[in-house]
Amino acid sequence: MSQPPPPPNQPPQGGFGAPQDPGYGYPQQPAPPQQGPGAPQAPGQPPQGPPPPPPVTPPAAPQTPPQGAGGYGYPGQPVHAQPTQVGMPSPFPSGQQQYGYPPQGQYQYPGAPAPGPGGGGPNRSKQRMMIIVAAVVAVALVIGGGIWFATKDKGGSEAKDDDKKSSQGSSSGNDGGSSGGFEKKPAPETVSGKLLHKIPMPKVKDQVTVYGSWVTDDVYAKVGVYKIAGYPLDGGSPKWEIPLSGEICWASAHVTEDGLTSVVYKDAKPSKERKYGGDCTQVGLVDLKKGKLRWHKQLDGDYSKMRFDEVTIGGGTVAAGGSRGGAAWSLDGKQLWKPKEDDECRDNGYAGGGDKLVAVRKCGDYGSEQITVQTLNPKSGAVKSSYKVSRGLDYVHIASTDPLVLGLDAGGDTGSSVSDFLTIDDSGKSGKVVSKTSTENGKYEPKCESTNVEGCKRIGISKATNSLFMATEDRSFSSEGPRNEIVAFSLKTGKPIGKTEGVTAATLTPLGTDKDGYVLAYQDGGYSRGGAVWRIDPKSYEKSKLLQNDSSTAEVESDFSAEYSEVLSDGKRLFMADRYASKPSGQYDKDDPLAVIFGAS
Repeated sequence: MSQPPPPPNQPPQGGFGAPQDPGYGYPQQPAPPQQGPGAPQAPGQPPQGPPPPPPVTPPAAPQTPPQGAGGYGYPGQPVHAQPTQVGMPSPFPSGQQQYGYPPQGQYQYPGAPAPGPGGGGPNRSKQRMMIIVAAVVAVALVIGGGIWFATKDKGGSEAKDDDKKSSQGSSSGNDGGSSGGFEKKPAPETVSGKLLHKIPMPKVKDQVTVYGSWVTDDVYAKVGVYKIAGYPLDGGSPKWEIPLSGEICWASAHVTEDGLTSVVYKDAKPSKERKYGGDCTQVGLVDLKKGKLRWHKQLDGDYSKMRFDEVTIGGGTVAAGGSRGGAAWSLDGKQLWKPKEDDECRDNGYAGGGDKLVAVRKCGDYGSEQITVQTLNPKSGAVKSSYKVSRGLDYVHIASTDPLVLGLDAGGDTGSSVSDFLTIDDSGKSGKVVSKTSTENGKYEPKCESTNVEGCKRIGISKATNSLFMATEDRSFSSEGPRNEIVAFSLKTGKPIGKTEGVTAATLTPLGTDKDGYVLAYQDGGYSRGGAVWRIDPKSYEKSKLLQNDSSTAEVESDFSAEYSEVLSDGKRLFMADRYASKPSGQYDKDDPLAVIFGAS
């Protein structure tokens, strides 16, 4: 299991969006035909020589699309209205045209070859250059228009590395104009981690998706084969099990304060009549504290039950989206909205968390669709704020709803499905771009699901300090120095503001933020050294070691990775799990577990 599992052998699922290609690190074989969780996107072709600079022309004023598609909500209340015009030029190039009109040809650089089928090759790289240049111009226009988002350096210059070698490690940077809402807590003592529990790999005839895991105050819940099981935090037999009618399709990462989360799963298991099981039509609300499925819903479409790609929970609403549109329910199971047959627009997916719910909405004909990001009233679906994304971008990822941070893939060959992060001010009716943070074509290594709205990982976003944390790519495999470090970026400016030094002979990967606002990071181990969990102060960028695993279980730990596995930590324990249940291929992996728990014995 040191390598990621091959994609499941399943037939294409109609209505699940664009097929996904194998990517970075996976064996080069056919990808899962269904819209599975975590399916990466293939890297694009390298550019054929540097393109000449694009002509500097002012962005054309986009046209407002016709008002044709009504909302699907309460009578007299428009829900998910057509995209509204943003209050500033979009930072991405776009031939704006009205829906139904033939799409305008893409601008060609002088001497550039004619575009061929698909989006790869030199044209993809040139599109990325146009997008980046346009983004810089757009942000400059924002500043020139009297909106100043940059922050002053309180120290006059960025602090230098102090080469301090201690349990906190070394760090550098200024506070980037933080909001002051972060409360510093004393550094905890390091826990010596032992292998507390191994969850056995289920016996399966074929590969089965088991995507999804959560940690609450008293349980580690893990999706299994046609079920969800809740285990004690320190390991042992399941405290409860929730049976499912079929294979899991998507599991929301969000958990409410009272332990609720949401899932999408198939309506049937494999049978002689349906070799690959049912379709992803079942939306369920899971109570992780009581170990119960509070309810499960499905929607009847024109000819069959509606299929959903993903689901989320936010603002007391469960919302599921897909290529045929989206639907939402309250926590007591009341349907709040669903698509209408005459809708020209559809909700491909939603992002939740806390009190917010954000939709990614597509309007128009295939190939010339307009994507709009809409902050919604979770109870009614009414649009509170709308940001129109320029044409030419096929997918939009939402890395955070509060603050609202979008992940966009403007090209390049990193395979991470995100070339830039945009911070959006959604406080007004029209969303406005605050900043753009580039991943610099692989210099930084976040990862977003290739076609899904949610699912970005290997990042940390601190609301208290208004900053984004990303790890740099591994630059060395030497045993004498760190392989990488974690860099903090201001979400006000998009610029680097601090750095957390790495660990000797190891890679440091952000896992997210904890309830206190600290960034958690996983230090990978090896066959002879256990991994570790670190806590990063989002203001000072100092790191403190929370957990150090024993070397005696390093081989078991090395079966999992922060890149391909589900990795969670509550600060005292480390939970690692596979996303697929697979049949062993030989003696070397016959005892590989589905999941493991590390912590103090």
